[in-house]
Amino acid sequence: MATAGDSSNPITPKPTTKKRKPRKPKLAAATAQHVISILNTASSAAHTFLSQNDLYLLPSQSLQLESLLSSLPPPFSQLPSQPSLFHRFASSATLDFDQRWVQFFSVSRPNFYRLLSLLSPSLVIFLPSTIPPETALASALYRLAHGACYKTVARKFGLDSSEASCLAFYSVCKAVNDKLGDLFEFRRDLERIVVGFGWISLPNCCGALGFGRFGVDGEIFGRNGSILVQALVDSEGRFLDISAGWPSSMEPVAIFRQTRLYLGVEDSRESELLKGPTYRLSDGCSIPQYVMGDSCFPLLPWLLTPYSEQDSFGSAEREFNVAHSRAMELVSTAFGRVKARWQLLARSWKEDSLEFFPFVIVMGCVA
Repeated sequence: MATAGDSSNPITPKPTTKKRKPRKPKLAAATAQHVISILNTASSAAHTFLSQNDLYLLPSQSLQLESLLSSLPPPFSQLPSQPSLFHRFASSATLDFDQRWVQFFSVSRPNFYRLLSLLSPSLVIFLPSTIPPETALASALYRLAHGACYKTVARKFGLDSSEASCLAFYSVCKAVNDKLGDLFEFRRDLERIVVGFGWISLPNCCGALGFGRFGVDGEIFGRNGSILVQALVDSEGRFLDISAGWPSSMEPVAIFRQTRLYLGVEDSRESELLKGPTYRLSDGCSIPQYVMGDSCFPLLPWLLTPYSEQDSFGSAEREFNVAHSRAMELVSTAFGRVKARWQLLARSWKEDSLEFFPFVIVMGCVA
């Protein structure tokens, strides 16, 4: 009997044999050619379907289908060229209440042509003759509404290249900032604004002031950096004043003291802003015109911030904080609507084109 360490009767392992994987049969040349032909036919059919039915699909559907088709090689046969999406669309959607205008461009037909009449003189100067103002405006609104890339926008709107699409987009943004920036001059509409806040139990209030954040890709503003936008809104969440382009690394108070709103109110020698009639309460006290400001702002005679939780206060202070919180919700709701309406602004912006981002944000708030 063999014992441990006894080599007289060694146990020799059985040799192992490797199992070879069965080879996949190679497709015959004729079979491979047949498969390629089927794929090409399917790709051509899908492209043809998209080009012939893009007016009947929602933009999100057509963009998703285009994204899927972009992963396939282009069809062998050249697809017939289509006129610009906008010209085909405008010819079919001729009624003012046609909801497809909102679906495609996030504006109604009357508002589109109102914008076009205001911006056309500037766009004719900014753009080459190969890009008509109506095409530039439509392509810019489409990109802003759906976040489509320049290449896709160029193909849909008959522009020569992605560069032409980019030029049209930023030209429209600049024209909107130049021509419509004065819409934020809320002093002309102050009476309506005060009445609106009166309906939500904020007598003589002239606006709610807060900040919105828009994400930025990259490390220029640090991790999770963003662009800060100071905005004043009315009781319906419409923008009355906006200051965009501030880095998130900057203190809100420092931003506030550099804005047109602050400088305009504080310089009493040149401005009568927020110096209108007072509101008399039932107890005889008078309330001057004021703005509700978020807790990050300083307390000023015309800027009311909430009571701090560290302070000891009673029911009156608590009621004020409730009313103040209601006013601040108007700001967050306004920015939420902007991002919901314009999908491009709901995404993080690329660092290499950051200098243009404030113009795009202002356009999203004005258009």
